Amino acid sequence: MSILAWLVVGLIAGFLASKVINKTGSGIVVDIVLGVVGALVGGFVFNSLGHSAPTGINLYSIFVAFVGAVIVLVVYHLIFRRRAL
Repeated sequence: MSILAWLVVGLIAGFLASKVINKTGSGIVVDIVLGVVGALVGGFVFNSLGHSAPTGINLYSIFVAFVGAVIVLVVYHLIFRRRAL
C-alpha cells in the first residue's frame, strides 16, 4: 500500500477501535499510529489464519486494521492495568 493509503486506513481503523475500546477517539495522530500498527498486527494475524493482508483503501483492509488495532488496545490496557496494580 502507498503511504497515503496506510494513513487513511490507519486513521479510520484507529478511530473506530478507539471508539469501541476507549469509548472516545484518541486524537488524529494517535488514531493514525494505532491504525497503522493495527494493520501490521492484523495483517500478521490474518496471514497466520490463511487470509490475505491489507492491500489498499477498501473495507477488507479497514476491517483487518480494525481487528489488529483492537488487539493492540486490549493488550495495551492489560499491560497498563498490571503496572498500575
